[in-house]
Amino acid sequence: MKTVSNCVEDILIAQPYLEEALSRNIINFSALAIELTEPISKMLKKEVKPGAIMMALRRYNPPVSLTNSVKMKKVIQNLGDITVRSNLTDFTVKNSETLINNHAQILEKINEEPQLFYTFTRGIHESNIIVSSSLNNYINSHFQNETFIAIQEGLTAISINLPEDNSKIAGLYYHFFKRLAWEGVVLYEVISTTNEFTILVEEDYVDNAFLAIKRFKN
Repeated sequence: MKTVSNCVEDILIAQPYLEEALSRNIINFSALAIELTEPISKMLKKEVKPGAIMMALRRYNPPVSLTNSVKMKKVIQNLGDITVRSNLTDFTVKNSETLINNHAQILEKINEEPQLFYTFTRGIHESNIIVSSSLNNYINSHFQNETFIAIQEGLTAISINLPEDNSKIAGLYYHFFKRLAWEGVVLYEVISTTNEFTILVEEDYVDNAFLAIKRFKN
């Protein structure tokens, strides 16, 4: 049979920001209990008193294993360098039968200038090409028969190298996103390889994004 404690746990797990605020003791238990009275009463299909909810909130422990917590701290301590590349453009193109052949010509150009920034991601219906803005005219001319869904200039990529065992740590990316969200950073694009994590942001968010990742790393 479901209890008040079970309902509190379900709500907090579904709202990680609320859960963190609770664990850091920066939230008013009484006010939160009153706010949760109606939804928990509906979940249990009976009237629940705020006092019972407040007691459950005070007893709540986040379901994070000690082993994963230790691994998380180790990974954060071993995060690599932060690299910033500015003046980038993101092209979103509709997938087509000719896209790969046209893309091959872009790769030939990039091979001639290895210092250029470049990433390519192919989805089910569309693909993204993110490159140094100096290639904008070249891409427009070689993709003139393709369908552009969106083009965004003035982007900056902030990348950080991850330790080799990062893929075995539950919640690592969540902590990145949480920190960026707390700083009010709007992500335009996210790129990830096995040991590298990159975010793309517009110019207005570059400083806050860099500081957020630096603080997380430190």
